[in-house]
Amino acid sequence: MFFARLVCYDNKGMLRDEIIDFLGEDWVALNGYIKESLFSDIPLLQEVNEDILVHGGKMLRPIVALLVARMISGTTAPDDSIRVAAATEMLHNATLLHDDVADESPTRRGEPTLFSKIGPSGAVLVGDFWLARAMELTISYSKRDSVAKIFSKAMTNLAEGEMLQLQNASGNGTNKEDYFRIIYCKTASLFETACLSVSVSCNATPEQQEAVKEYAVSLGIAFQIKDDILDYVGDEALGKPTGIDLKEHKITLPLLCCFDDVAKEAEIRKMISDIHNHPEYCEQIRTFVLENRGVEKAGDILESYIRKSLDALDVFPDGKEKEFLTRIAKYNTIRNS
Repeated sequence: MFFARLVCYDNKGMLRDEIIDFLGEDWVALNGYIKESLFSDIPLLQEVNEDILVHGGKMLRPIVALLVARMISGTTAPDDSIRVAAATEMLHNATLLHDDVADESPTRRGEPTLFSKIGPSGAVLVGDFWLARAMELTISYSKRDSVAKIFSKAMTNLAEGEMLQLQNASGNGTNKEDYFRIIYCKTASLFETACLSVSVSCNATPEQQEAVKEYAVSLGIAFQIKDDILDYVGDEALGKPTGIDLKEHKITLPLLCCFDDVAKEAEIRKMISDIHNHPEYCEQIRTFVLENRGVEKAGDILESYIRKSLDALDVFPDGKEKEFLTRIAKYNTIRNS
């Protein structure tokens, strides 16, 4: 199995805790900026914001951003780097709030979504608030013109990726080219935004910026491919149920890797278009993917992006930050959520 080809013994919680401990005051400052930026004197909004922060995710983007900033600067992260790392996490959460409305998702990370608690209008407004406060943080950045362009590009990518996915879901037209554009726009572009923004604050050389971009984009693509693999082989008890993408008419890499037979592809696409009326199709399509080695084939592509992210780090000297960035990239091989 491809899971064994890159050896990594990190436990998700242990690795994350180790990195956060290493980041020290930089991590404390980042969380301080997020909490301060999101404060509101409207009780409902403040309560919602605090609840979202309590049930937050891995915060992988700001973790990677702070490690990149320290790797380039050779010391603790500059204040500007911490601000844009915080802004990236806030932008990420704003997109999740909006995505849950678009997808009508009842749960996320095992918890009820804000959409399911207060309805679509409230969830969209909270997402808008987070987005606005994220942009305020970037305005306070000393090189705000450069960063504004990076964030603007990210928001354009996010919108275009969502619309392309929506367009394809309604017609089951996703091919590999569309798939990689969607996951770049919706996932990798935020990793790219986080890392490029902090590299600007650290006065990185053009070579370093290009390396950081390659690392971030490859990491983001690998991250999404692994999520899509887990939709076929995940375990709900471990945090990743299967079949969610198919129920939302999303055709992802493991299935695309099985489309060698034109007639069978047409049959599968027709099944996906009618999956709401025939939920049993989910298991049939999953069996088709497993029998045709779609997971293994997607795993090979996943590994190629992990290698790209690792190769990009060759520009930088060895150090603790580079070691952690390497371990984060490799962790994509074994994570189960």
